[in-house]
Amino acid sequence: MNPSDPLASLGLRRPNYDKQPVVPVAGHIGAAVRGWPAVCARISGSITSLTAARSRVVVAIECYPEVFQDEIVDALRILAPRHFFRSAEAFKTPAEIDDVVAPDLGGDDPVFGRLTRLVLDDFLDPVKRSALRTRIDAVATGVVVVLGPAALLCCEPDLVIHADMPRWEAQLRQRRDEVSNLGVENRRLKASLQYKRSFFIDWRVCDKLKQATLGRWDFLLDTTVPGDPRLVTGEALRDGLRQTVARPFRVVPLFDPGPWGGLWMRKVCDLPDGPPNYAWCFDCVPEENSLFLEFSGCVRVEIPSINLVFNRPRELLGEPVYGRFGPEFPIRFDFLDTMGGGNLSFQVHPIAEYAREHFGLPYTQDESYYILDAEPGAVVYLGCKDGTKPAEMFADLHTAQRGEKPFDADRHAARFPARKHDHFLIPAGTLHCSGANSMVLEISATPYIFTFKLWDWNRLGLDGKPRPLNLERGARVVDWTRDESYAREHLVNAVRPVASGPGWREERTGLHPAEFIETRRHWFTGPVVHDTGGSATGGVHVLNLVQGAEAVVESPSGAFEPFVVHYAETFIIPAAVGPYVVRPTRPDAGELATLKAFVRTQP
Repeated sequence: MNPSDPLASLGLRRPNYDKQPVVPVAGHIGAAVRGWPAVCARISGSITSLTAARSRVVVAIECYPEVFQDEIVDALRILAPRHFFRSAEAFKTPAEIDDVVAPDLGGDDPVFGRLTRLVLDDFLDPVKRSALRTRIDAVATGVVVVLGPAALLCCEPDLVIHADMPRWEAQLRQRRDEVSNLGVENRRLKASLQYKRSFFIDWRVCDKLKQATLGRWDFLLDTTVPGDPRLVTGEALRDGLRQTVARPFRVVPLFDPGPWGGLWMRKVCDLPDGPPNYAWCFDCVPEENSLFLEFSGCVRVEIPSINLVFNRPRELLGEPVYGRFGPEFPIRFDFLDTMGGGNLSFQVHPIAEYAREHFGLPYTQDESYYILDAEPGAVVYLGCKDGTKPAEMFADLHTAQRGEKPFDADRHAARFPARKHDHFLIPAGTLHCSGANSMVLEISATPYIFTFKLWDWNRLGLDGKPRPLNLERGARVVDWTRDESYAREHLVNAVRPVASGPGWREERTGLHPAEFIETRRHWFTGPVVHDTGGSATGGVHVLNLVQGAEAVVESPSGAFEPFVVHYAETFIIPAAVGPYVVRPTRPDAGELATLKAFVRTQP
């Protein structure tokens, strides 16, 4: 089926979705430079100023795991350092590191492990680190460069440079067999297993060091694009983050194909041809997304957006949310496109107790499906059918897994029509699956890989291999009280009016007792006032323009510049913003709608 044209319904001839949103940083003229000649010149200038007061300058270049270290070494040879030391000299052997991380990797499980409590120190050999420090200290004059992950733990630096890497680019490098995991050489390992190790261990330990040291960085080095580095001073970077939490902003969306992917995003988001489809879009997942900071209107620096959460958690999240979650962004918005594609996997998310016990998660993946668009006949599977016998359903799933007979989802799972602007709540433990020919805005808590797939419709992944199923785990977490009757009453379009005014009305669309995220939908033809400091909605807000071609976000006091958003764009309003107004950009725009999510701070 070819999906209908979603742009025509908006009155648009061409897409207006911004795939590369930028946060402009005021001031700091000349604080950022681009290209290796300019980067080396700026570092050289800093070294020269330091040598006026000392005979030896130690430059520590702390690297995120997937950074191409050799490129940095080759480029910085122009600085003529007396010695280049690699932090890898201080690491334990690969076999010893494998032993250290093994308890958190979950054995042979291809997907799941446990969020590690390790720190980067646990990867270092005390004797080797001491020897490396002795060699560094023995250099009496000149420039000494110490480079790699844990460089800051191997020396007393005079100049600190952090070479950073967004997780999405890190994953792409893993898929291309270009990088290895922390402290080992395994670039030929299956990319999904590299990702598993990074997700549960590598990124966690490196992020702990990042949080502890971000305030003392002299420079951030952006090496996301090979051969095209960007360098910004630590002072300008930190002020850019301060400016970001004082205004609305968007993170950089990322798109990926999948075995069930569709065609809607290719058109609406103006994506390039090449992949067979686009299945996912992470439109607001700060652990994965990037943030573009633009300095002096010309140099765009790409950083992991999680850096903002680490550096400005209170201003971004608000005190109640920060007090509950710490420096972690608890709300996720993403797209699931099955328009012209196939069903998602039939699945369930772990209940909170299981997530804590088995994965070390402080909370679990409650979520919801908001239908941005749908073709006639689209459905959502939600809950089991009334009277379903658990043993019979899982016997059928095991039969299907063995390839003996396809699983009959319609026999065991409740199925509901899915229409544009429907909202389906999916608390953890609820069986669910979005069917073909729908466009889902998925709103969920952030633990986003903890999905137990029960049935994948007899298809293969894009790598030509079956995707892992998790029947044993799934059987332990299904809430069998979430049946068709329960879903119909509590989980399907549980919409309640909240308030209204001239040219606007507000509805509560998500308020399940098991979920901490609440959603509000505003329909409007005129301005709507919101407030991140409200008694019931205090804290960070995440919104998506779910109807209308364009809207503008403004500050009643002029605290930030007007911020224009387009259809299907997700945007973040930091808690520090306070009151803000969303209105149509044109008086003849018709009725618009936003869907807003926030952490519920009051019953």
